[in-house]
Amino acid sequence: MLLPEKKEREYRFGLALRMGLPIFGLILVLVFTTLISHHETLTPAFYIESLLLLVVSVYFILYLIYKGFDVSITDPVSKTFTREYLHDYLKKQIQKEERYTLILFSVDNITDINSEFGIKNGDKVLRYVSRWIAEYVQNEEGRDDFPMGRIKGGDFIIGLPGSANEHKILVELLCLKSDDLKIDNMEIKISSAITDTTLSKNIDHLLDTLFEQQETNRYKKDIKLENIDPNELESLVIEAIENGSVSIASQSVFNAAGEREFGELFVRLKMKTGRYIYQKKYKKVINKLGLTLEFDMLTLKKVLQHIDKFEENRVALRVNTSSLRNPLFFEKLEELLHKRPGLGSRLIFCFSENEYFYKTEKFNRLLQSYRDLGVNFALDHLGLLHTSFLYLRDLKIDIVRIDGSYTKDHYLEEFEEIVRGFVYMAHAKGVKSWVKMIEDESQFELVKKLGVDYFQGKYLSQLKEIV
Repeated sequence: MLLPEKKEREYRFGLALRMGLPIFGLILVLVFTTLISHHETLTPAFYIESLLLLVVSVYFILYLIYKGFDVSITDPVSKTFTREYLHDYLKKQIQKEERYTLILFSVDNITDINSEFGIKNGDKVLRYVSRWIAEYVQNEEGRDDFPMGRIKGGDFIIGLPGSANEHKILVELLCLKSDDLKIDNMEIKISSAITDTTLSKNIDHLLDTLFEQQETNRYKKDIKLENIDPNELESLVIEAIENGSVSIASQSVFNAAGEREFGELFVRLKMKTGRYIYQKKYKKVINKLGLTLEFDMLTLKKVLQHIDKFEENRVALRVNTSSLRNPLFFEKLEELLHKRPGLGSRLIFCFSENEYFYKTEKFNRLLQSYRDLGVNFALDHLGLLHTSFLYLRDLKIDIVRIDGSYTKDHYLEEFEEIVRGFVYMAHAKGVKSWVKMIEDESQFELVKKLGVDYFQGKYLSQLKEIV
């Protein structure tokens, strides 16, 4: 039996007893007090009534125990802890243990399973996977008292005493074993992440770190990020934005003729120590703290202040779509361009987003307002995000960039025909195509053959710090 199931029984039984025993006790006190003080005058009816009262009170306690099942600390689908109970339980464990590890296991394709096979089968998968993971951990760790809960969707959290290094092999082996995991011909894809209290004692920060790490593991396995305490990181990000401490680097993007077409800008936050906070670290913190607009306006201001320092005539700056759709950002751009008319034509705003914005007519009108100021737009991550396909279809843009996963690590030859298709789609819409991560001459010659318009990569140009 899993720890959540044991705790559930204890919780329900304890709740029923706390509610029922005081009533049962009062009845017993009443009956015995009456017996002692009036035993000579009591009629047989009293004894019958007392017996019935005791029977009813016992029934009431049993009924409370049964109804205690309605007040649950376990998730009805997976039979693991609910998110609320798990959060409180782990919070206590983290404070109690000198070193404590949290492990995230996710059923990555649970949405696809629900869509293709139905929600009942999706629930069946979640129940099976939670049991499978728990049994594996039990066998490997030799313990069954570890907490396990479902945070959301197909995401499960397990807590284990000790450091992350002690449990890394367990996680790796479990994920390796899950490669062939199937239930009734339903393939199951599991990913993981692991962290411990070396990073922080704050449960919310640890959970955020797990999901960030999971995304890194899925798409950018070669990236290693410096660990910074989440509380400290938030303070450093706020301080950098308030002080306007940003560093901007540029990498040239070339056209088929070998000429510099524009430069893509990379923004880092600069700490007082002179060290940098890179986008992978600060992006989620900025979104969480609601500083997206402030950050985008700060970088826009810095870029326009130093735009004459760039080798390229035009620059591509990543802007969050929430800022693009915010009137305050547009007003800030108008204000900055009013001081130097004509600079708008040197700007390319690069954007992408995970969730599709359905009011595309409104979005197009907004983009046209920027375009009236001379700004061009580049849509990013074509081939990775479904929204990029939809925006290529629905929005009036100027450039589309094919996701780097099709060109990095010499994958270009394998995905040659797919990239050709992307280029064809872009040109059919009157949009220029752009690829990055061109690392050698063979890749460069191939993308030119495929009809790509703009090229970027270390083979062509190195990153240069400008500001």
